[in-house]
Amino acid sequence: MSPEHVDATRLTVLSGPSGVGKGTVVAEVRRLFPHVWASVSCTTRAPRNGETDGVQYHFLSDAEFDALIEADQFLEYATFAGYRYGTPRKPVDQHLTAGRPTLLEIELQGARQVRQSMPEAQFVFLAPPSYEILQERLVGRGTEPDEVIAARLEQARTELAAAGEFDLVVVNDDIERAAAEVVALIESAGEPVVR
Repeated sequence: MSPEHVDATRLTVLSGPSGVGKGTVVAEVRRLFPHVWASVSCTTRAPRNGETDGVQYHFLSDAEFDALIEADQFLEYATFAGYRYGTPRKPVDQHLTAGRPTLLEIELQGARQVRQSMPEAQFVFLAPPSYEILQERLVGRGTEPDEVIAARLEQARTELAAAGEFDLVVVNDDIERAAAEVVALIESAGEPVVR
């Protein structure tokens, strides 16, 4: 299906710094609004404890990621904290063409790429209550070495400064409230929603 047939008004792009709770908020959004389809990104990083291939991410080797880039199979892709992340294009286009509300949870670089190709989408920035709380969350999850956490915190400063590039900002001070706010935004995008 060619891109001009894709109704990107039903696309909501959720971005924010590492550790802000994007994955947790998306899980709650899916619980509250099961009709939304949430894209599963590809990454070259190894799975963390409890992560399953095809659920949180599609875990790829560098060679597999390169092959998808070469075949123009990504809607967006970016390097973040030494790893590559990308959104597979085909499933996003299929769900949007079918009129289904679609949610992308991606990093700032990727959100900027999607804005260039699909400016009619809705762009939402998930912000922490404060930088200090974000730092506590990243350190507290204990899933990465200190140098990776330091890189993520440095990147977070850049990302927080870019919040003004987004259509809306949702502060993740309470998961249920933040998710309900995102659901309301998704429901309002591309009205009417067929359930």
